[in-house]
Amino acid sequence: MTETNRIEYKRELSDGLEKEVIAFLNYREGGIIYIGIDKEGNTYGLADADGDQLKIKDRLKNNIRPSALGLFDIVSEERDGNNILKIIVASGPEKPYHLKKYGMSEKGCFIRLGSAAEPMPQKMIDELFAKRTRNSISKIKAGRQDLSFSQLKIYYEESGHTLGKAFAKNLELLTEDGAFNYAGYLLADKNNTSIKVAKYSGKTRTDLIESNEYGHECLVKATKQVIDKIAVENRTNTKITAKERQQANLWNPIALREAIINAFVHNDYTNEITPKFEIFADRIEITSAGGLPEGLSKQEFFEGFSVPRNKELMRIFKDLELVEQLGSGIPRILEHYGKESFGFSDNFLRMTFNAKETAVEEGGQIGGVMGGLKGGQIGGQKDAEIDDIKELTHRQKEVLKLIASDNRISRSGIAEVLHINESAIQKHLNNLKNAGFIERVGGTRGYWEINLDKN
Repeated sequence: MTETNRIEYKRELSDGLEKEVIAFLNYREGGIIYIGIDKEGNTYGLADADGDQLKIKDRLKNNIRPSALGLFDIVSEERDGNNILKIIVASGPEKPYHLKKYGMSEKGCFIRLGSAAEPMPQKMIDELFAKRTRNSISKIKAGRQDLSFSQLKIYYEESGHTLGKAFAKNLELLTEDGAFNYAGYLLADKNNTSIKVAKYSGKTRTDLIESNEYGHECLVKATKQVIDKIAVENRTNTKITAKERQQANLWNPIALREAIINAFVHNDYTNEITPKFEIFADRIEITSAGGLPEGLSKQEFFEGFSVPRNKELMRIFKDLELVEQLGSGIPRILEHYGKESFGFSDNFLRMTFNAKETAVEEGGQIGGVMGGLKGGQIGGQKDAEIDDIKELTHRQKEVLKLIASDNRISRSGIAEVLHINESAIQKHLNNLKNAGFIERVGGTRGYWEINLDKN
């Protein structure tokens, strides 16, 4: 492998790292920097990869302006038996980025040309600065300043982080004059942000049968509530043959989760428009405000080139492990749905995922879609097996069936379906874990693994 316009190699952590990162921030496609590999592609590794990772984060935070937080990932990898670091850099929305020490000058600004970071001509610096987006959620002052963030603090604590007294500044929830910005408003305990999930009986919007409203609270909480609600709607679809009963969700749960989070993180909130989620008989539509980011083509969008619209939200969602690597969401969706599922306009992006066919018994008889709540019974994978487990209570069986139908459902999602509080759900989960029926794999972004053959 050789260096390209999007790949840079460094044998070790050196003084020129910020220059290379700035060049990729100013480049329309972003790029990747590998530390521990020389210019010829030979792997040397790093003696202290963890220590270098902390140094890199600190340097990029303090030496680059405007802030690059939320625009880069640092990933530890093993190659040829050696530890290396991979820095994924997104194309920044506030070009030109520059070294804090030298400001917006040819000595401080760089651009990627071929496989090298070159000084940016002053004319280009001036042109980029003139185009810089000033109407972003970080620069808009929140309409109210009496904001509290207890929900956000709880989510950080659950992810193993602690928010100190200066968290608002560190998370860039303040304007330059120290007031709460619109990003802070979206993440506060109380706001006027309304998120709607609508459900229709048919294929059009003429017959609305359910309208759920979330929001008015921390955007992270609203995101989790929408994920849980749609996970419940993503009921199991069954095909019965003479030999077996084949089951699958109406929509791929991995792609669906990525699409929901993408809609929240990349939505254009500057006009106070929020993402919209609509469930039809034959499809689900997820619509977010804002077209393609400026300078990003459809091809680059599908290839995973990342230009975060709201870098403050991106950073926080990454801290809370709702988002993985920069640029990973769209390629993950495309593993299950085609490019035709995406619709673009000047002001909106809509993702449309068609549902899988309804259940069909062999011989052509339509059996209907199975799953969800119906007549007090919870449908899902392996229901009959779960019903036969004598040592479980009725409520524990209900919890286990929900997990079987969606192994990524959260505690709050189960509580919403069963209409009991989360503390009671936690007790049932603990009992199921202690009895060996379920095991949590992968932490916050993980899933439940079920074992019905433990005996």
